[in-house]
Amino acid sequence: MADPSAVKRDQFEVVRAWHEAVNRGDADALVALSDDDIEVGGPRGSARGLAILRDWLDRAGIQLAPRRWFASPAELVVEQVATWRGPDDAVTDPQIIASSFTVEDGRVMRAIRYGSLDEALAATGLTLLDEVQSAAG
Repeated sequence: MADPSAVKRDQFEVVRAWHEAVNRGDADALVALSDDDIEVGGPRGSARGLAILRDWLDRAGIQLAPRRWFASPAELVVEQVATWRGPDDAVTDPQIIASSFTVEDGRVMRAIRYGSLDEALAATGLTLLDEVQSAAG
């Protein structure tokens, strides 16, 4: 298990608040938690900036429920249960995904979504041994 004291506590708090803002669809709160040059990415590639972040939140219709947290001093990976709401308001079946987050000076600098925990861990150099139990809440 990773030592949660090696990771700044505010990194977890920022990423928790980021999830909450996404789930409320609160673009203003999400922007306040993010760097002006945030990198937002996923299966279709990545882009930068707060306008991209707002557009993503508006289009995605995503709900993210954190399940497991993995950490290094530089990055967090969060395994999540995700659902998406389509234009017809239908909600998808839940999927297990994972996202990596880089937080600096209390702001999310980078948020990248992966199709699985294994992909996210491989991309960040983290392993299952980097799981942090106390980060969940």
